[in-house]
Amino acid sequence: MTFDTTPTVLMVPGLRDYVAQHWQTLLEQRLAKVASVPPLEHDKLSLAARVDALDAALARIDGPVILVAHSAGVMITVHWAQQRKREIHGALLAAPADLEMPLPEGYPALSTLDQAGWLPVPRRPLPFPSIVGASRNDPLAKFERVEAMATCWGSRLVDLGEVGHLNPAAGFGEWPMAQSLIRELY
Repeated sequence: MTFDTTPTVLMVPGLRDYVAQHWQTLLEQRLAKVASVPPLEHDKLSLAARVDALDAALARIDGPVILVAHSAGVMITVHWAQQRKREIHGALLAAPADLEMPLPEGYPALSTLDQAGWLPVPRRPLPFPSIVGASRNDPLAKFERVEAMATCWGSRLVDLGEVGHLNPAAGFGEWPMAQSLIRELY
């Protein structure tokens, strides 16, 4: 009997969960071994609930896993990595939202994020290989701050150029680079 050692890609969305034309949603439709953290019905701003949802999604997967997180999903991933014990093959952490700085209108306030458990953002090295994709003009995070987080996490930083928040509002549906970055983690 042979075992499939190809990692399952687990999508970890941000606070807005899944958007039809988002690169994560579109990529999920293209991959053979893929799963996703389901949207929360309650406690949508609770970091603990989000971390538990990630943990539950991982518990349903046998074998190696590559995490693919976007925005606040990156913060969910790094918080999970500080608390939980499960081997992860690697992680693509795209356009992390800097939740320690005031976010634009329409996003939660710092005090709300703090009350919901998001702060402070962990700065310890991640226990698995990781790649951080950072935008030079992301309205949710300054490049220099993301660069500093990537250094603390022990992640390889990829400068994505000026791609906004790497979401449909910034003109991104498909993001072909995601597949090549994921392949680097295999």
